[in-house]
Amino acid sequence: MSYKERLLNIYSDLLGHFGQQKWWPAETRFEVCVGAILTQNTAWQNVEKAIANLKKEGVLNPQRLREVSIDKLAQLIIPSGYYNIKAKRLKEFVGFLCDRYNGDLDMMFSDGVDNLRDSLLQVKGIGPETADSILLYAGYIPIFVVDAYTKRIFSRLNLVVDDDISYDELQSFFMRNLTQNVPLFNEYHALIVMLGKNYCRRKPKCDGCPIMECNLRDIKKES
Repeated sequence: MSYKERLLNIYSDLLGHFGQQKWWPAETRFEVCVGAILTQNTAWQNVEKAIANLKKEGVLNPQRLREVSIDKLAQLIIPSGYYNIKAKRLKEFVGFLCDRYNGDLDMMFSDGVDNLRDSLLQVKGIGPETADSILLYAGYIPIFVVDAYTKRIFSRLNLVVDDDISYDELQSFFMRNLTQNVPLFNEYHALIVMLGKNYCRRKPKCDGCPIMECNLRDIKKES
């Protein structure tokens, strides 16, 4: 059985178990970008509280977020944790967006995926996962988002055998073996997160895992 077939079988079983996740929950693409930065090292419900504060204050747009003082911004995003660091990261991002693209996300996302990704990675505080979340969920660009859950799950399934595999190598594995499709990449990443949170934890909870039987079934087909 090919990697593509196995990956699609896993996707199908996850979708059947968890249902559609409808990521990214946001009213605007700029909100997605902000959420991608705020969600670093915290749970999404904490991000929602921080974003609600930004909306209430009326600063959830590039120009207003750039104008608000960094101390005020930090106070507004306290629920997201690491708020002083994240306030600086938000300032770095909106500075990049406003200086290079006049605060226009349409202009930013028309810059070409490779060029834009490289540019985002030069912004202090934006790593590969955050950059790719912005590209996929806000830019609707077909790029697979990888996180710690991805490596853990697919290592345990023996689809990834290199313990030192890099982010880019793991991402390439998915992009080589799946159709370049925004809805598929969107839903697959969200389902991986659900599996990681609910079953494939550091101490795995294998009872009821929606892909255990899928993995055994695929192995039997190969033997």
